[in-house]
Amino acid sequence: MNRSLLLLPLLAAGLALPAGAQSYPAKPIRLVVPFPPGGPTDIVTRLMAPKMAESLGQQVVIENRGGAGGAIGTEQVAKSAPDGYTLVMGTIGGLAVAKSLNPKLGYDTLRDLAPITQSVTVTSVLVTHPSVPAKSVKELLALAKKSGKLNYGSSGNGTITHLAGELLKLMAKVDITHVAYKGGAPALVALVSGEVDMSYENSLIITPHIKSGKVRGLAVTSAKRSALLPELPTIGETLPGYSASGWYGLLAPAGTPRPIITRLHAEAVKALRAPDIVEKLSGQGAEPVASSPEEFTAFIRSETEKWANLVKVANMRTN
Repeated sequence: MNRSLLLLPLLAAGLALPAGAQSYPAKPIRLVVPFPPGGPTDIVTRLMAPKMAESLGQQVVIENRGGAGGAIGTEQVAKSAPDGYTLVMGTIGGLAVAKSLNPKLGYDTLRDLAPITQSVTVTSVLVTHPSVPAKSVKELLALAKKSGKLNYGSSGNGTITHLAGELLKLMAKVDITHVAYKGGAPALVALVSGEVDMSYENSLIITPHIKSGKVRGLAVTSAKRSALLPELPTIGETLPGYSASGWYGLLAPAGTPRPIITRLHAEAVKALRAPDIVEKLSGQGAEPVASSPEEFTAFIRSETEKWANLVKVANMRTN
């Protein structure tokens, strides 16, 4: 058979690719972090971005666009051109919870976004200001039932720090007032200053403050104890069945050509598996995941169903 005929299918496959996909990336990539600078999502993204930029041969420019528990920045990306030049580091709030909190949300995660990879899972820590006399989860719940005046800060409505607080209230049957902030960094400032009594802070940013004594760590929100803070019990040791862990993942607008998704997935996974990145993430309580686009899609779907029930039962609101 003529050799040129054998090459026709390969040539046809190449010609079927969008022109932009064949030379991608030809310009800098914008990566939206849907929270203010300095928070845990920002920290993880700024660890990954330089590694990805090195492999891609183009800058990965981080843009912080906070608000609405991650929904504002996520929606901006969902409505962007599907050309691989605008991405988002989505979180549990903006991807799996926002729709349950706000039926009028301007995007649908799995309809309007293309999952690339789940980047990390992160444990949160139940912490209190030192002025709060409780030194264990049991003592904290007893204090909450007795005083009825405790409050807790979160990094925004629908974030894992909000969900963790509402789950505790529901399971322990206590009333603790929720105070929402516009990101993890301002929520941390409020806790350290004593503006709020307690919080469910991401281990990425709270561990140094626990070790310095600025706040008191009571327990971790994950199902298992954290290797970073092994001395702390899980909340589940006091409230059996309790578990609430955060996660982040990389997504592009729906309709982004598959070859571009494949390239971005490969570079993101390479970054997440780089020994220095693994060491830095693990040292701050984050566990790299590096799932496939299909695995990440299934995970988002399962998390959406899981937390929709809490939103309904706890009667959670967007404000």
